[in-house]
Amino acid sequence: MIIGKVLSGRYEILEKIGEGGMAVVFKARCRLLKRFVAVKILKPEFTKDEKFIESFRRESQAAASLSHSNIVNVYDVGVEGRSIYYIVMEYVEGYTLSEIIEKEKPLPIDKAVNIAKQIASALSHAHKNHIIHRDIKPHNILITKEGRAKVTDFGIARAVTSSTIVTGENVIGSVHYFSPEQARGGYIDEKSDIYSLGIVLYEMVTGRVPFDGDSAVSVAMKHISEEMVLPSVYNSKIPKSLEAIIMKATHKIQIKRYISAMEMYDDLDKVFSPFLDYTKIYSDTDANKSTQVLPVIQDSGKKSDIDMAKRNRKAKTKTKTKPYLRKSFLIRMSAIISAIILALIFSNFILFTKDLFFVKEISVPEVLYYDYTEAEKLLGQQGLQVERSEEYSSDFLEGQVISQNPIAGMSVKVGSTVKLVISKGERMVETPFLVNKKLEDALFLIEKSGLTEGMIVREASELPIGIVIRQNPVAREKVPENSEVDLVVSDGIKIKTILMISVVGKTIEDAKSNIETAGLKIGNIEYVNSDDFEKDIVINQSIDAGKEVQENSLVDLKVSKGQQSAFAEEEVIKDNKAPIYKVPLILHYDQAINDIFTIKIFKIQDGSIEMIYNAVHSKENSGKEEINISGSGKARIAIYFDDAMIAEKNLNFETGLFYED
Repeated sequence: MIIGKVLSGRYEILEKIGEGGMAVVFKARCRLLKRFVAVKILKPEFTKDEKFIESFRRESQAAASLSHSNIVNVYDVGVEGRSIYYIVMEYVEGYTLSEIIEKEKPLPIDKAVNIAKQIASALSHAHKNHIIHRDIKPHNILITKEGRAKVTDFGIARAVTSSTIVTGENVIGSVHYFSPEQARGGYIDEKSDIYSLGIVLYEMVTGRVPFDGDSAVSVAMKHISEEMVLPSVYNSKIPKSLEAIIMKATHKIQIKRYISAMEMYDDLDKVFSPFLDYTKIYSDTDANKSTQVLPVIQDSGKKSDIDMAKRNRKAKTKTKTKPYLRKSFLIRMSAIISAIILALIFSNFILFTKDLFFVKEISVPEVLYYDYTEAEKLLGQQGLQVERSEEYSSDFLEGQVISQNPIAGMSVKVGSTVKLVISKGERMVETPFLVNKKLEDALFLIEKSGLTEGMIVREASELPIGIVIRQNPVAREKVPENSEVDLVVSDGIKIKTILMISVVGKTIEDAKSNIETAGLKIGNIEYVNSDDFEKDIVINQSIDAGKEVQENSLVDLKVSKGQQSAFAEEEVIKDNKAPIYKVPLILHYDQAINDIFTIKIFKIQDGSIEMIYNAVHSKENSGKEEINISGSGKARIAIYFDDAMIAEKNLNFETGLFYED
């Protein structure tokens, strides 16, 4: 079962998204770069031919060197075990052109021209890099949701043998789009791709292919021998200029097609121009020339001039004497002997001087993944020059060859230049400073810096909700491009409540210890006379036992001084406490989500949190509320509507003013 399998410890197969004649395509997730990719896996029947596999690998690597906005990127080529050969490509969300044609046929003229221009641009880029597609058809063209055409399977068709390979009902390289030379098994070049593009354009504007039949052979024969029906017969809206472009691109003789895909692109770009002379586009194809009719020679019953000429020649031959024949024979023999001698002299001249006029051709060796020094040495030994360029890569070690042009196996003349792209290793970037920034701002800075979002953990904090508390890696650390950055983000103040314990009847020291252990704090301690409790015994606590209170709440205690002596002077115990002030706080209800809601107000001071207000309110009663809060010194006030913080302010109780940090 291929679904769920992880190829090379990196590509996790998620689902099947397509199938062709020689491969099945799956959607996968790259665990290293955290992105979706398309993985094309060869069918088992093609993995037993070692020559085919080697050709498949070489052509796939060549296709990976292409970089164009209208070409599906090839990221990787690999093998899992001995049976799974795969290509990792860019995952494109959209539809194949064949699906769009089936749904909309025929396509609007302007849409068809736009798609054809994009395909022509992709072909031009590939042809400049000496790569011929060989299998241009709507099934190999993807259209994104934005309308961008992307050609896939570049160079892969070359791995297929020149004979037609059939897998079930599928023919490798659909014969409906074959050029005549492909159908004959003849020489294939860039103009073969141009022919196939012309057929695709024909189908887009008519909704049908020009040739069809009961078998692949019958369709192939039609490409070779039959003339196409003009596309305007099926769609009268096709401009004459566009029809001329299609007919020139699909001429059966290669040299009479467009010279290049870019030349076809230029004509497509001007197809709607009123100044375009469409008759000139197709003039070279001889399609407009009429058949010349030769005059018929009539038989008058008399001897013709031809018969008379034959008789005269015959009579002259009979009058020739033998000396003349002998002389003519000697002349002819002398000429033949002279020609043989000259031929021998010329052949020896060519043999000894061929190195001066003919340059030896060699096969370019494979240097992918080689260290640059080794690659340069190997190519130099073959008599080849090296041109070097560099780029960053996370898939190749620093100094390794990422790509080569011409590709391995291509025949070139000695002294030719091989262009090598060398890895500069992973691009290192500096992590930005993210602490105390809003989460959305932090994520923007991460992406801008060439990094990716990692784990985001939320944690209680006095910082406002959504503010970054910590980051990993830390700011200004050098890390590889696309590395993950983990963030810890504030989830606001989390209120913890506990049940109040009873300390009545305990000594003041035990009471203090128990209260602090429970997560509460000692408030005011007042000493009073008592006939019922011994000295230093707690006789009262400000919060009743069993009541749910906020962590770090203050607990006031009354402690017994014991019985008062009749003659003793009254002892006055005073705590040195700051004066208490009341400050009005006005709350507006427009931030409340529910009509009936709870208002809680907390005072954060000296490392402790105290709930100073807790009540249920209704929007119907008033649009706002004035609440008096008490305290001394400076504190931070947090206001919650239904456990959601709606404001956090600094307050000076002495002045009664709220202020910023």
